[in-house]
Amino acid sequence: MGQLCGRCMQLLRDFIGFVQRMSSDLVQGIKECLTLISKCSCLKQNSSKNRQLYKPILQPHERVTAQEFLQHIEKDFEMSPLGKDPLEALRTLSFSENPGLQQSAALYYLHMSQHMNIPLPVEHLEPFYALLRSADLEVQQMSSLSLVNFLLEGNIDKELVVQMGLLEPILDLLESEDPTVQCNSCACIMTLAVSESNREAIGTARGVTPLLSLANSYDPRVQQNAVGAILNLTQSEKIQQVLCKEGVLPVLALLLESPDSEVQYYSCAALSNVAANVQHHKALLRPSDRFLLRTLISLLSSSVDKVSSQACVCLRNLTTSVDIQAEMVAENVLPKLCSLLASGSEDVRRASIALLWILSQHPPNKDTLACAELLQSLGTLLAAHKTDPVIVGHTACIIKNLCLSKNKERITESRCVEGLLHTMLLTDTQEDSLRYVTSCLAELAKQEEAMLHMVQWMDEPLTKCLVRLAGQREHPEPSFHAASIILHMIGHEKMMLLWKHHIGELQAYLKNFLTHQEVRFQHLGISTLCRLQADPDFSLAFRKSQMAKLLEQVRQQTEETQELLRAAMCHEDS
Repeated sequence: MGQLCGRCMQLLRDFIGFVQRMSSDLVQGIKECLTLISKCSCLKQNSSKNRQLYKPILQPHERVTAQEFLQHIEKDFEMSPLGKDPLEALRTLSFSENPGLQQSAALYYLHMSQHMNIPLPVEHLEPFYALLRSADLEVQQMSSLSLVNFLLEGNIDKELVVQMGLLEPILDLLESEDPTVQCNSCACIMTLAVSESNREAIGTARGVTPLLSLANSYDPRVQQNAVGAILNLTQSEKIQQVLCKEGVLPVLALLLESPDSEVQYYSCAALSNVAANVQHHKALLRPSDRFLLRTLISLLSSSVDKVSSQACVCLRNLTTSVDIQAEMVAENVLPKLCSLLASGSEDVRRASIALLWILSQHPPNKDTLACAELLQSLGTLLAAHKTDPVIVGHTACIIKNLCLSKNKERITESRCVEGLLHTMLLTDTQEDSLRYVTSCLAELAKQEEAMLHMVQWMDEPLTKCLVRLAGQREHPEPSFHAASIILHMIGHEKMMLLWKHHIGELQAYLKNFLTHQEVRFQHLGISTLCRLQADPDFSLAFRKSQMAKLLEQVRQQTEETQELLRAAMCHEDS
């Protein structure tokens, strides 16, 4: 065998040195990696497993306590399940290192939470700390489930749970590998997050990150509860900031396409809460990607009522920008909303009509919305739900917005006018919706064709209703609008015959208008009086009353006002 030359020997020495350096770096890298892994929180719950290398010793006092506790369960459970003696026993069992004893305590609490609807004294929260911290999986499962049951039944003060320090072990359980423990701990967080102080505590304790991770769980129970917890957290504007910083928006947007309708609803409701805050709109509606907008519009067709309803709410919260409104209309949202107006769900009908009202306020949308399909749907909606103030009020506002467009004829030809007129008969004067209805009808009455259509539907009950509304003083806006409708109907033979049955009531409200502090009421009263005087019967009735004297007083007041104005103007000029 030949001897290596000097060059090859040098190459070999270089290679050996290289391998030595690489080995040293590799060993160091392995050490650093293992050190980081050992410090991770995911090993916290398993750190106590070393204790299971030996069989836990049953201490003498624990044996006695277990025997006494068993006797209590057999004899006195129904009489005093939460007495002082069982509490001491539960403490001993819960803080024991013996998994069997901890399981007994956890099972006891689970039984109570499932079969006894009674408040849990604050002293009984202390054992939960040890049970939730237990290294035994069954103890974790039972104790977390019993805590969920107590919280759902309202048998534990939710804020007290956090104050007693139980939030930390609950959050630690979110990182368990067991789906049941994950599900229960998420349910605990979801229930606790109903109060503002608890929401802030969860956000401060960094509870958001594990929830976002579990929102992508393949276990449907875990995913539902995780997204439900996120939904409750979004009710806090402060925690919204934390959630958005942690990347909640893309997670929720993707969950809208979940096959689970409950997850869809929770994620949509959470996005609705975030969308109510305008500062998040830029992140929600990135110009380069309208995925969220398109997905929400597609959810309007959901067969699950609460999903389609919540999609309407979320879209409504996003429509602060006219550009977004234009995009929604361009995405053919109108047929979907028309379909929702006929829904059997009150929430769906109310949510869809509220979204349509927002869209109708944007002038470029009006011609598109004033189509026969929508107007027919609105007319049918009014006919079926005359007594729903939300439906009536929003519908009236939509029709008023649309009647200002060039498509007034379509409104006149629809059932909307008839529906609005008949809602006046059933709407209480106290309702805000009555103001919107009378305002809409007053606007329509200014247009000759629409007014003639209204006259066709007028009868004695409607005539009496208008006069009554004009005469009441508690709500000035409906009074003014009703009187305006009456003014525009004067001169038509049918209406003059109907008005003559209410000459006394007409005179009464005209007197109120003539002495009203607001000039617009005085002008409306004078205009109505002038037009009615053209009829002999009304003229005679006015002469017999004190109407002429009242007019003279108004004239004198007007002249005095004019003189004062002239004097003030002369003084200003000088």
